This record gives sequence, structure tokens and C-alpha cells, in this order.
Amino acid sequence: MTDKAVALPPEAVHISTDSSTLPFWEAAKEGRLVAPQCGSCGTFRLPPTPFCPACRSTNVDWPELSGLATVFTFSVVRGYPGIPDITLVPAVLDLPDAPGARLVCSLIDVDPDEVHIGMSVTVDFAPISDGWQQPVFRPIQLR
Repeated sequence: MTDKAVALPPEAVHISTDSSTLPFWEAAKEGRLVAPQCGSCGTFRLPPTPFCPACRSTNVDWPELSGLATVFTFSVVRGYPGIPDITLVPAVLDLPDAPGARLVCSLIDVDPDEVHIGMSVTVDFAPISDGWQQPVFRPIQLR
């Protein structure tokens, strides 16, 4: 059996924010997943940008998302500089609540051999440096 995927240790993840990204990180710190949506034309965009790529408007709303996602693509990484025994699964996720937007996040608590395109996952939050949290995703457990 393969080791389950985990998130990087908090001290290994550092972020920088600006006016375009701060609302995303502040929401994550509160345990909420949000995505920037153009206040003029409704286009979602990730990563956050200062203006809408569709209409160039600077109006932006930050709706809270359900936290559900689907794996669009992924990679399995065994080992990380200074952490040789870690298994990471970075993934690009489709967000059904934010059509057209994709989020790059880590999958956790999953056997990497079981990850597949189209897999349903749900958000959780993992601590990172400086008191922030980052969204991470885990498989939806069917009961």
C-alpha cells in the first residue's frame, strides 16, 4: 500500500498577498473557499487578477463556494527537498460553483494510486506559515 498524500508542513509554505489576492487568503484563514467573479460580466477567474480577462472590468465580487470540486488533472510527487519521505498530490480542480475557474491545490488523505481524473473532492484547510491557512482537498467519502 502507498502512503497517503499529505500537505506540505506549514513552515514550508509561504504566501505573499496583494489587493487582488488578499480576499482569497483572508477567506481561507476563516475556513471559507471563495473565488473572484467579475462584478460586471460574471466571469470567474483564478488565480485572482486585478481586472476581468473577459471584459477588463475592475469590479469584483467574492462569492463563497460550496467547497466541492472535481479533479481535472493531477501529479504524484514522492519526496520534496529536505522531506524525502513525503507524498504529495498537487491537482488542478474544476469548481462547479465557479464555471471556467480552476484551482491548483493539494489532495490529502488519499492513496495516490486511487486518485483519478473526475474524482469528487471537498475542501478542507491546512495551516501554513504566518498564521494563514490554505485550501486543500480530500476525497468525498461515500457512505
